[in-house]
Amino acid sequence: MLSRSLSRRQGLTWLAAVPFMAAAAPAVADAPADPAQVTAPIRALNAELLRVMRAGKAVPFSQRAAMLTPAVDAAFDLRQILRVSVGPAWERMTPAQRQALLDVFRRYTVASYVDNFDSFDGQHFDLTPTPRPVPGGAQVVLTKIVSRSGKAHQIDYVMRMTGTSWKAVDVLADGSISRVAVQRSDFSQLLEKGGAPALMASLERKVKTLSHG
Repeated sequence: MLSRSLSRRQGLTWLAAVPFMAAAAPAVADAPADPAQVTAPIRALNAELLRVMRAGKAVPFSQRAAMLTPAVDAAFDLRQILRVSVGPAWERMTPAQRQALLDVFRRYTVASYVDNFDSFDGQHFDLTPTPRPVPGGAQVVLTKIVSRSGKAHQIDYVMRMTGTSWKAVDVLADGSISRVAVQRSDFSQLLEKGGAPALMASLERKVKTLSHG
């Protein structure tokens, strides 16, 4: 169930660190943002999440992951999220290590979403049409997933212009818990012990666990 998944803070509990991300990501000149363009990737992600939820466990995990992957790729700047989550160790990695790590991180991100959003029982998403601007040129898209009973969980997305499109560079669960900050703390311990290979191996194990093998 979704409430169970959110409560254990796995996958979606990505520090109220909008300032953290604003400092870590390259600054861009402030310019009026088209709210529809900023929110479009998250609207599409929410729609695909509902489709995956409706499919449920009757559909193989790998198939649900394939359904969701294009929306995740469109909604997130996964390379930026990973670079900030890894921290200074990123600069010491070879290009091949970075790419291999990005590949497994992408699969881990998708698997986390599929595992969290694994069933449908009348839930719906509420998305605030006007994003909230924050210092450094970012915009926060405010969303909630609301259960049939009316209980809501807040999941906000910190968006930045990447190339010609807006993409998420952090996710704030309950409006304050940053996935990037949580991952940075978790990843640093693995990197200190075994470098990039240890982090990749850990993410591979998590993907296997989330996808039930």
